[in-house]
Amino acid sequence: MSTSTVSTSSGSTTVAKRSALAPLGKPFAAAAGVLAIVAALLPWVTFTLNDGNWPDKSTLQFFDAPFAVTGFRWHVLLIGVLILVATFAPVPSKGRVVRALGWGLTVVAFVNAAYITVKGGGLGAITAVEGATAFGAVVGLVAGVLAILAGYGIGIGPVGEWNFKVSTPVAYLVLLVSFGAVLYAVAAMLTTGGVGSANPYAGAIFLSFLGFAGGLIGALSGVGFVRWLSALSEQHRVFSVIVLAACALLLPFTDAGNEYWMTVAANIGIYAATAIGLNIVVGLAGLLDLGYVAFMGIGALVAANFSGAATAHFGIHLPFPVAAAAAAIVAGIFGAIVGSPTLRVRGDYLAIVTLAFGEIFTRSAQNNIGGITNGSNAIPGIPPLSLFGTEFNKSISIGAVKLPAGVLYYVLIVLLVAGTMAVFANLKFSRIGRAWIAIREDEDAARAMGIRTGKMKILAFLIGATLAGLAGAVFAHKNGTVSYESFKFLESVTLLAAVILGGMGSIPGAVLGAALLFVLPEKLRDFEDYRLMIFGLALILIMRFRPVGLIPDAHRRAEMAERADENAEEAHVEAKKA
Repeated sequence: MSTSTVSTSSGSTTVAKRSALAPLGKPFAAAAGVLAIVAALLPWVTFTLNDGNWPDKSTLQFFDAPFAVTGFRWHVLLIGVLILVATFAPVPSKGRVVRALGWGLTVVAFVNAAYITVKGGGLGAITAVEGATAFGAVVGLVAGVLAILAGYGIGIGPVGEWNFKVSTPVAYLVLLVSFGAVLYAVAAMLTTGGVGSANPYAGAIFLSFLGFAGGLIGALSGVGFVRWLSALSEQHRVFSVIVLAACALLLPFTDAGNEYWMTVAANIGIYAATAIGLNIVVGLAGLLDLGYVAFMGIGALVAANFSGAATAHFGIHLPFPVAAAAAAIVAGIFGAIVGSPTLRVRGDYLAIVTLAFGEIFTRSAQNNIGGITNGSNAIPGIPPLSLFGTEFNKSISIGAVKLPAGVLYYVLIVLLVAGTMAVFANLKFSRIGRAWIAIREDEDAARAMGIRTGKMKILAFLIGATLAGLAGAVFAHKNGTVSYESFKFLESVTLLAAVILGGMGSIPGAVLGAALLFVLPEKLRDFEDYRLMIFGLALILIMRFRPVGLIPDAHRRAEMAERADENAEEAHVEAKKA
């Protein structure tokens, strides 16, 4: 394998490797595209499995319309066509695009083949048995591997750059179409395979869809479209925020608009809002907090005690806005109290302090200290919110469209998430936000530059806890009961994982991280005992290939790029010495 030096636009040098597969790059890619199309038109299962026919009429017995492809067979067909387009069209970063599509195809074929083999009782289910043949999965796997090899043969160059500018009307149209496609993809992801026991193959079909979506996103990223779209949305930030909010509010009108997914989406929104508050503490200020969910619990308990529930301690019923404001204020006060030790400790010691606070809250709530938590009996019977006589947990109708129960809670939580994102964005780009980032990078240097680090750290805890308390108030009324068991240490770890997974300091990253941490376990229920193992493996793979998060902050992305350039220069020097 030989090496060659390539100069980047920033003036730095990187070392590009020319593979021994270079002469076979395009032939392999062309063959992979053709084989993928053939795989989509072949049967994938030789006989009907014990749990029923494999989806999308891919079982040989029901394979009467090979050209009427649907579901995962349609995904395989589309990937095959895209591989051929990327092979022969003037596509930027051709090798990177073909490799991404190859990985997507490989995942789709492998998931279906593995699941059919395990459920069907052997390799005969995906090859040949008693004169029946079905080689769709095998051909798909071969096509995926060929595409990956073709990508390396063509060469993995830098991500493509789109330097052209568009007028404002065109930019608005591109953003509308792109965010509309995101809405469609989210609805498709939630509904693919059905829900758990409704379809015995739901988990496999869902993982197959993720493989297809991952390959498609990887290809769009490799060609440079994702980076260009991100820059375009940043240029038109207000319009992008409005369109994203509108897309979120339109989710109940899609196939995902049922009571089950509205409940899941509402819970995701509550934890996403809480994760955004934690992102202030961890992502901006760099303060590791292992007891953050306690602030959400404090807000929930305060709102519950002012809700008029029969077992509430105070026996009064305040309007929800007043109760939510009280919950946010009380949680913020406790946040300032917990943040006070940050004047003396940092790093691992600070983590121990916050962990201790979380345990103190849990034990106090469990033992009903002060008589406001009701101990192990919790605080049930919290009345649902209502607006103009319509309860939020009831279904509503808009014209001829009947929306599922809980849709009003979903709308409220979308507004909550939008509000917390607005607070986070304004703080991040303010003097306070820059002070937090300076503290995160080097606290001693920040203090030497005149930043009052103690005050800034306490302020980070206060604001983060206030947002968590507000989310806790919505949580209490949404679920109708508040128990200390909902705010244990594991929940803090989950929130921290959401922040790190999405990207520390990233506004949409916390939302995406929270969504993945809740959606993946729900969609993987079909795997029963293997569900948590697959979930954990997915997190490991994501952090392996996206170490700065799925949607990294621009500052952290720049840091990683600088380190990559430094490593490339060192590799270039070593190559010269060799």
